Amino acid sequence: MSRAARRRPNGQSQVSAVPRTRTHNRRQVLTAALAASALPATGAIPSYAAGGRRTRTALPATLPTARLPRPTGPFEVGCTVHHLVDPSRAEPWLPGTTARRELMISVRYPAAPGGSGRREPQMTAAAAAHFGGAEGAAALNLGMAPGSVDWGATLSHARRDAPVAARAGRLPVVLYSGRLGDPRTWNTALVDDLASHGYTVVTIDHTYEATEVEFPDGRLATMRIFDGAPPSDPDVLSALLRKIMAVRVADTRFVLDRLPELNRTRFGNVLDLRRTGMFGHSAGGFTAAQTMHDDRRVRAGINMDGQMDYVGGEVPDGSRLSTVATDGLDRPLLLMGTAGEGSGDYRQQPSWAAFWKNTRGWRADVTLTGSRHASYTDAELLLPQLARQSAEQDGGLAEAVGTVRPDRAAAASRAYAASFFGRWLRGHDDCLLDGPSARFPEMVFTP
Repeated sequence: MSRAARRRPNGQSQVSAVPRTRTHNRRQVLTAALAASALPATGAIPSYAAGGRRTRTALPATLPTARLPRPTGPFEVGCTVHHLVDPSRAEPWLPGTTARRELMISVRYPAAPGGSGRREPQMTAAAAAHFGGAEGAAALNLGMAPGSVDWGATLSHARRDAPVAARAGRLPVVLYSGRLGDPRTWNTALVDDLASHGYTVVTIDHTYEATEVEFPDGRLATMRIFDGAPPSDPDVLSALLRKIMAVRVADTRFVLDRLPELNRTRFGNVLDLRRTGMFGHSAGGFTAAQTMHDDRRVRAGINMDGQMDYVGGEVPDGSRLSTVATDGLDRPLLLMGTAGEGSGDYRQQPSWAAFWKNTRGWRADVTLTGSRHASYTDAELLLPQLARQSAEQDGGLAEAVGTVRPDRAAAASRAYAASFFGRWLRGHDDCLLDGPSARFPEMVFTP
């Protein structure tokens, strides 16, 4: 759901929490539950007009496809995928069962050159099919017609299980968390780019909150954050948002717990876990900030357009600010806003303003001119390509990703992420974060 949407009036995993009705009905139900909530800057689900029905057009015989750009760093990229089970934690979205919390993570890293492995798809076939279906994030978060795109055809630039590049040395670690509904794969271009510059990047799927998570045995866990119909009461919504964030932070801390073992058994102890950062988009940006507050293992973070409060109504309530907003941080956090309504300048956002006032660590606030909420994801790069093939989302391309040129948006996101983590995890300061830059006039600093 966009920030603007907040202001509008109003066995297991294969069973969805909301009845499988027509697409527009499900989307309206989800919107009703989250439309005035804080998580979205979680960016969750845009709504159709009341009573609206998706306008369907004849689909081409060959579905549109899109490509991700090559990484810009000196290293090739490798990838491993891991299934984690937390035996100490009951599955929070399957109450009344004996299920333990299961997660899927991907690890990107600089790879040795010359490998023969094939490039990994952005998503597995089953996950891509669901992502592009009636209950997937392409429809719910982006407004794409179900079945209108071959999402499984998009390849990453990573090779599965490629050897680590020896010349990369000790590798800082960066975690990634996506927005509500999005899978861990929906920022592959930026993740691959960071890996090509010598980082290990761990992307996390938040099971039953992402629209789909595929496990190694073929199970597809779909969204189950609601038990029956989503709540409409603001207080209940606020409680739901608190639970979502608590689960996300617990997921992230569990992954942090498992990284030492993964470092020993898979990476030969080349991961430097003393230099760990985190970034995220939307709810994932909130997750990064809140995890930093709760766990000192994360030394630096980037919040890409994610509010930091639990608002279940239209008017922000100071009593529903997160602890990271009320306490601030003593470590660096970069706020990256968009030109969408209610974003950008931290003074326009109660939770960002509170954080700015209360934090003791380094902070900066930048806004990408002409951008929208999805501009910090793969949507910025893929949707314009798909629109040229007549696969466009409801409301048009500008509503989803704004008017900023896709190549400039991608270049800015990559440069500012690399500059931030280079400065705070590596001690290499390129001065890009000191203020406005002639290299990126699209990026506006708020003092």
